[in-house]
Amino acid sequence: MPGHHHVLIIVENLPVPFDRRVWLEANALKGAGYEVTVICPTGPSHEPGKEVIDGITVHRHPLREARGGALGYLKEYASALAWETRLAWQVWRSRRFHVVHVCNPPDLLFLVALPFKLLGARVVFDHHDLGPELFVEKYGRRGPIYWLMRAAERLTFAVADHVISTNESYAAIARRRGRKRPEQVTVVRSGPLLDTFRRVEVARVPGRVTLGYVGVMAKQDGVDILLRAVAHLVHDMGRADVRLVLVGDGPSREELEALAKELRIEGAVDFLGYRTGDELLRAMSTFDIGVVPDPKSDYNDKCTMNKVLEYMALGIPLVQFDLDEGRRSAGDAAVYAGTDNDPRHLAAAIVELADDPERRARLGEIGRRRMEEELEWRHQAPHLLEAYREVTR
Repeated sequence: MPGHHHVLIIVENLPVPFDRRVWLEANALKGAGYEVTVICPTGPSHEPGKEVIDGITVHRHPLREARGGALGYLKEYASALAWETRLAWQVWRSRRFHVVHVCNPPDLLFLVALPFKLLGARVVFDHHDLGPELFVEKYGRRGPIYWLMRAAERLTFAVADHVISTNESYAAIARRRGRKRPEQVTVVRSGPLLDTFRRVEVARVPGRVTLGYVGVMAKQDGVDILLRAVAHLVHDMGRADVRLVLVGDGPSREELEALAKELRIEGAVDFLGYRTGDELLRAMSTFDIGVVPDPKSDYNDKCTMNKVLEYMALGIPLVQFDLDEGRRSAGDAAVYAGTDNDPRHLAAAIVELADDPERRARLGEIGRRRMEEELEWRHQAPHLLEAYREVTR
């Protein structure tokens, strides 16, 4: 019975409940009768320490910010692993757990999980990101660090008794690179819960078309391409009716703000920073068009972008480059801007929707219906619970 099983979830990349996927998983497991404990880093409004949220025990540890390239990342990972190991043993001594559920990045949490596997716990690997592909995307090359990342990924797969993949591309990697049998891999997508993720009433500016972006601002996310597309709209196409709202943050934000000034579009762009909860929904409810500027690449082709599902959940039509998993998620709810990562083609796709309100409404409806019928969390939670039934049988 699930009630006899204690699950320890370890996530290093984001704190809960800010990490929506991990928090939905934790609540689904708790709702099915499992006892759930989470180890995660601190967040903007959470200090290190222990707290209980909705019956789920959360242990937060400090997270050293990575600075100074590879050495900075090594220091961050070493510090985080030390904290995670310490807290995992603390939880084990207090109440033994039966499953360790580790979430990448990085692909190093197998080091925390392995001793408990040797003591009889089962290990679930929740595959959130493709570290090796991301390295190539960022630095444009392979090399010793790339192969170390491949080795860490391989060891993570080897330690895992079951792999939870965010999409079919990740599942294929688990089977091929991770050498997992098909029955050891379960696809659990990251769709939001529509009961709580809904549009709200906001003031609108007549005659304005608001473009929206939600997500991280890093090199691989293509926000620079989006800014260049807006510059093309404003300066070359004379579109004074277009405004861009950027929700999120990341290592490239200052550089992107400088680029907006260089392109002379700072008056048409709002950088809102991170938003969560009601603030996020209010910001997104102003969007007429959701933009996914992530460029076509081997890495992005394999990733399911959370913003795609979030736009669709709110009935927002979207524009994106023709990414494999992006098309698999959005289907006919998007206008596709080709595969050459050209800002002008992204701008042309935006104009298609900006000048056709009826089509915007139709595509928004299609996206919302796809979420309701197939992709939202209530359709994904049963897959998670089935995987756990296999793991704890």
